[in-house]
Amino acid sequence: MTTSLFMRLRDCFPADMNKTLLETPDGAWFSYRDADEWSSRYAAVLHASGARKGDRVAVQVDKSPAALFLYLGCIRAGLVYLPLNTAYQAQELAYFMQDAAPVVIVCQPDRKSEMEEIAREKSGSVVFTLGDDGQGTIQDAASAQITDFAAIPCADDDLAAILYTSGTTGKPKGAMMTQMNLWSNGRTLVDLWGFTAADTLLHALPIFHTHGLFIACHCVMMSGASMLFLPKFDRAQVIAALPGATVMMGVPTFYVRLLAGEDFNAALVSNMRLFISGSAPLLPETFSAFHARTGHYLLERYGMTEMGMATSNPLDGDRVIHTVGPALPDVEVRVCDDKGQVLPQGEVGVLEARGPNVFAGYWKMPEKTREEFREDGFFITGDIALIDDKGYVHIVGRAKDLVISGGFNIYPKEIETEIDKMAGVLESAVIGVPHPDFGEAVLAIVVLQDGLTLTGPEIISHIKSLMANFKVPKQVFFVDELPRNAMGKVQKNALRDQFGGVF
Repeated sequence: MTTSLFMRLRDCFPADMNKTLLETPDGAWFSYRDADEWSSRYAAVLHASGARKGDRVAVQVDKSPAALFLYLGCIRAGLVYLPLNTAYQAQELAYFMQDAAPVVIVCQPDRKSEMEEIAREKSGSVVFTLGDDGQGTIQDAASAQITDFAAIPCADDDLAAILYTSGTTGKPKGAMMTQMNLWSNGRTLVDLWGFTAADTLLHALPIFHTHGLFIACHCVMMSGASMLFLPKFDRAQVIAALPGATVMMGVPTFYVRLLAGEDFNAALVSNMRLFISGSAPLLPETFSAFHARTGHYLLERYGMTEMGMATSNPLDGDRVIHTVGPALPDVEVRVCDDKGQVLPQGEVGVLEARGPNVFAGYWKMPEKTREEFREDGFFITGDIALIDDKGYVHIVGRAKDLVISGGFNIYPKEIETEIDKMAGVLESAVIGVPHPDFGEAVLAIVVLQDGLTLTGPEIISHIKSLMANFKVPKQVFFVDELPRNAMGKVQKNALRDQFGGVF
């Protein structure tokens, strides 16, 4: 059978191609026909720029309808989509460009010269621009292109995307997502969460990662639904949009902010059928307050960059707080000890998962890939969990020191490495502590060299110049020494206990 992820998505489009796919807060709307035609134009531009099946296209642009259509154009042309957080700075981008060697880069207009310099040094890529208003050099080039670009057939195990996730060693890893990884997960979630053509999704997530792009947008397009496409989470815009929506996906921070005002109430959400929460742990008080205010139970689910969604509380049935539900119908999960032995039900260990959604491995990192998979194909998530007698998964901790702030994954080692390079720093430890808005906030605990001085604002400013804003420590604390165990390992739980109440 000749097919691809794009062809499968396209086959799900409604018979009436004039149906609204997305609408923006300013009243602009775009149909499924617009998505089809613009994806063709973008595919033609990328092909004319020399990109061929399997080549990478790096995209660091603001959220817009055009950005979504560009993604569709990439997979229509059989290219590998490489979305990048808009907060990434030059040092981070240089690594991605050298590692992925994209043939084409699409960036924000005001970063064009910076990106061209990086491309010259690292990848030799053709650079286009695309602004949040949908305008840019790629749009200019696309306007004159054909609207019937023939979709390039792809095998199920051909790559559709590479998603960079920060590495515990400080070196980001590119998770390789195949055509089938993305298709299978979307189809399963459409059925599991009851998506139909009658739905309207309130979309306030970014589209440079799994949650906003592959989970949210795929569920909409695979069901012929519509979405209210907000540039970002803006509380006033979300409040205004909710009466016209039936489903919302968000990170816990979104729901905390909605609950902060009395204008968010049961009457406002009377048309809603489902609120989904993910990308970070949901606090019990948020779960309870949300139900008390709206009558809705938030549906919490669990996933990772490397596999999309793996578990979900049910649409119909008990949504149990402190759990992320049972495994998806086509996914297997288990809990193992550190040697890979499966543990009895109810025991705590490392969560592992296997299914058609699980990624193909890390880009150009075969040894790292082998380390992360068992011989029988189970992926070692690094999250600490137990599975109860109903099959519900309880995430009880994280094995890799991951911090999740506002739904974004942050690996402390990456930040520690840069702080430790600073003149005057002897060593540092970066931790996540509870934060009422972000779920967790980044703190840096720093030991200075004898006789040298450095201030917290100086450290924060330095990290801000190197890294995305969400990675920058909210506060810096100075100590005489870091707590260590008998083996000399820094005891980060002791630091979390000591500094956990600062917010």
